[in-house]
Amino acid sequence: MKELSKYNIDIYGLEDKQYVYDMESGDAFFEELEQDIIESGHFKTHVELNKSATMIQLHFHTEGTVNLVCDRSLEPYEEPFSTDDRLILKFGEQNQELTDEIEIISRNTNRINIAGYIFEFIALSLPVKKIHPDLRSGDEDDFSEDEEEAVLVYSSETPLEDEEESSDEPIDPRWEALKKLKGE
Repeated sequence: MKELSKYNIDIYGLEDKQYVYDMESGDAFFEELEQDIIESGHFKTHVELNKSATMIQLHFHTEGTVNLVCDRSLEPYEEPFSTDDRLILKFGEQNQELTDEIEIISRNTNRINIAGYIFEFIALSLPVKKIHPDLRSGDEDDFSEDEEEAVLVYSSETPLEDEEESSDEPIDPRWEALKKLKGE
């Protein structure tokens, strides 16, 4: 918990103005959070806090690298990231999350810990598909020249009504009765 305690910001007694915080962390940060997404990494965070009588606006700029495991080859690699995010903490009666960017915190809150927010921003900036840089190509969805042409297996297009009625197969009388009920 020692690593995460440096992300505590005492908001009780802060004047209504702008404050700047610079923080740097490594592997210990990710280990203390008890999560499985990121094993290790190193990053720097620049936080601008604007306090007013009714709210606190936080602007985060985080840059660094995290160590991930490739989904294809299972090889570890470093993934660089850079995020710019903001968060608004409004003072209210009870703690509540309104949106991804707006939360209500109790008026009696003396201290906020921004470590969870920073981790969330880092995790959201990572690619969904973790591919080692050596295996990345310009456009991964294109077929290579060796592969054959794709075959359409399913289409959501509905056939035209004329095509349905012009079929030579006799229609089951039960379906005819249902069509009459439907009004066709």
